Amino acid sequence: MTASELVVHVNRVESAAAVSHDDVVRAVRAVADAEAVKSGEISITFLDPLAIAALNEAHLERQGPTDVIAFNLAELSAPLADIYICPAIARQSATEYGVDLREELLRLIVHGMLHVVGYDHPEGEGRLESEMYRRQEDLLGELMQPGEQE
Repeated sequence: MTASELVVHVNRVESAAAVSHDDVVRAVRAVADAEAVKSGEISITFLDPLAIAALNEAHLERQGPTDVIAFNLAELSAPLADIYICPAIARQSATEYGVDLREELLRLIVHGMLHVVGYDHPEGEGRLESEMYRRQEDLLGELMQPGEQE
C-alpha cells in the first residue's frame, strides 16, 4: 500500500504522550492491511473528556466521556472516517487492566479502525467473546511485537 492510497491524519497526538504520530499511522495501516483496505482517508483525533462526552451525547445519545468513537462516512473498503480517542479514559482503562498507556491507546486505535471497516460487538459480557474483540487483540499483539516499534 502506498501513502497516497490510504491517507492518515493524526490530530492532537501531543495530548496522548504515550504514542507518537508514527505509532498511530502504523496502527491504522496495520488494520487496513489486515482487512484489505487499499484506499481511504482516516482521521485520528485525541480529545479531552469534555469534548468526547459532547460527541458521545450528540451522535450516540450516550451520557459522559468514552474511550473511542468511530464514524465511517464512506465505503467499508475505502473509508472516509473520523476516529476520536480520549487519552484520559484510556489511562483509566490501562490502570484497571494492568497494561501500559501506549498499549491501551494502540488498542483503541485498532478498535476504532475495526468499527470503521465494519466490525461490531455486543455490549456487556458477550463483548470479550466477540469476533471483533478476538480480531482486535490479535492485531494488537502483532503491533506490540518487539522489533515492530519504530
